[in-house]
Amino acid sequence: MRLTVTLSLVWLALPAVALAGDDADTWNLTDLFATLEDWEAAKADLSVQADAFSGCSERITKSARDLASCLDAYFGLRMSAERVSVYASSESSVDARDADASARAGDVGMLWSRLGEATAFVEPALVEAGADRLDKWVARTPALADYAFFIDSALRASEHTLDAQGEGLLASASPMMWTPFQTFNMLTTADMTWPTVTLADGSEATVDKPGYNRLRSSTNPDDPAARVAPVNDAMGGVERTLGTTLNGALSAHHFEASARGFDSTVEAALFGDGIPVAVYTTLVETTNANLPTLHRYLRLRARMLGVEDPGYIDIYPPLVDLDITFPLELGKQLSLDSSAPLGDEYVAVMKRGFDERWMHAYPVDGKEAGAYATGAYDVHPYVLMNYQDDYESVSTLAHEWGHAMHTYLASQAQPYPTADYDTFMAEVASTFNEALLLDHMLEQAQTDEERLYYLGHALEGLRGTFFRQAMFAEFELAIHQRVEAGEAMTGERLSALYLDILRRYHGHDVGVMRIDEAYAVEWAWIPHFYFDYYVFQYATSISASSLLAQRVLGGEEGAIDAYLDLLRAGGSAHSYDLLSAAGVDLATPAPYEATVARMNAIMDEMEALLPEPAPAADGGEPRP
Repeated sequence: MRLTVTLSLVWLALPAVALAGDDADTWNLTDLFATLEDWEAAKADLSVQADAFSGCSERITKSARDLASCLDAYFGLRMSAERVSVYASSESSVDARDADASARAGDVGMLWSRLGEATAFVEPALVEAGADRLDKWVARTPALADYAFFIDSALRASEHTLDAQGEGLLASASPMMWTPFQTFNMLTTADMTWPTVTLADGSEATVDKPGYNRLRSSTNPDDPAARVAPVNDAMGGVERTLGTTLNGALSAHHFEASARGFDSTVEAALFGDGIPVAVYTTLVETTNANLPTLHRYLRLRARMLGVEDPGYIDIYPPLVDLDITFPLELGKQLSLDSSAPLGDEYVAVMKRGFDERWMHAYPVDGKEAGAYATGAYDVHPYVLMNYQDDYESVSTLAHEWGHAMHTYLASQAQPYPTADYDTFMAEVASTFNEALLLDHMLEQAQTDEERLYYLGHALEGLRGTFFRQAMFAEFELAIHQRVEAGEAMTGERLSALYLDILRRYHGHDVGVMRIDEAYAVEWAWIPHFYFDYYVFQYATSISASSLLAQRVLGGEEGAIDAYLDLLRAGGSAHSYDLLSAAGVDLATPAPYEATVARMNAIMDEMEALLPEPAPAADGGEPRP
């Protein structure tokens, strides 16, 4: 059974979308630097400032005044470097083939390493000064108020902080530790030759990463081979190479964790943000205990698609065909309208960002795949998109502008030292906006079929953000543990382990969904595995944001102000503590079980809207 929906034309009464490449839908980097020469001058000045900062090494903890002065200089360096870095990385993201832009991005990487070396003495000096002296200084020195959390965090990390020489060595090793990811990124973005396929309708398509993301959702039953085989063949051709690069990243994570005296890489990765390891392990354990809910969804998906022997490729086509495109201007308007519960100021700032070109919207040759939000504290956020005029793009737009608005609100409310929030909190704001978008779309839906479309999209979002990311988290933990045990992770070993986990999650052995061996290499094109223990935060964040959005949309008194205050808190405390104070303890099963309950509730509603399946002619299982 496949449903097709035609939306009311009133939705289309919006300004015409700008053509890809129009200045209106590319970001304006002159807000960072008016000219390239200005950027070059700022980069050169940073090197001078870094050299001058060495004078603080002898006096940083001589007095409260000296400490305040040196921390002013330290965070001033970081803020300036952030602006230089955002400019260079944004240029490079738009066209990885631009050798000059790539070189500038590489120069910034070296600059951060130089700054790391020049400032490596700061935290060891704080640790040596000790809590007794520093706590007294902070209590009686207003100029240190903005640095209280930084100082407290440095003291907390004293057990894992090396001396100045050791910190300097680790900082100087940073470029080498990032080389595996840079190699992966350059290979898969700029250097690989991706295949071109002829589709059932006679058109040709390049099956690169953005192309694959688009083609795998095709509903044409004659196209599955074109959607699957070419990209897997291409990635399989570099399986050994990318196994080597990922093994290099895992080894770098293990090296740093060991150097700092941590018992494991997961402990090292979570410690800095104050996240208990129990958050990670509870997520994986609770997800595994609730795999029957994922299997229920996969069976519902097969029923709605009319597929009797579902394979992994059947996870991507939409459950309901939507006979409409979502041009960029419509996507922007939907993001504005759905954000209305958060107040006029929130909506006005987002609209300002659209109008003042804070976003690079459309895909172009050489552009980095996917989407992200970034920004410089004293400028504004920037959003990278690869907008495709479909509803998935609308959802991604809302997601990334959740990040952007979080950055904006935190920067407005916090001084620079406490404005930067950690990733554990970052995905809360983005997935919260997705929940608002779903609520808005369901309110606008005029038929049961439209409701099924949006409910199905939400269900797929929960699968992708909760179950899929938890699966990635389990894989990431397993491959780190093997490296910690002295095992080199080759491409073949990574593929074997990934296929085993992929099949277990999707019920391959119990007849829920067939996972062909070709998908064993899927790990090879997922960049997040190079950022130690990153992906689990998608699953924890959507669990937290679901509860927070439920309070806001349910009209709970004070819920809107409490949520916005959470965003404005930035990095003034550890995100785990901020969320726990807001009533969401992610070290317990409760938030994850609530997310699973939400999925089951959506499926209950969808099944109530669907016609009863036809009985089987032989009296066996009903036909879809």
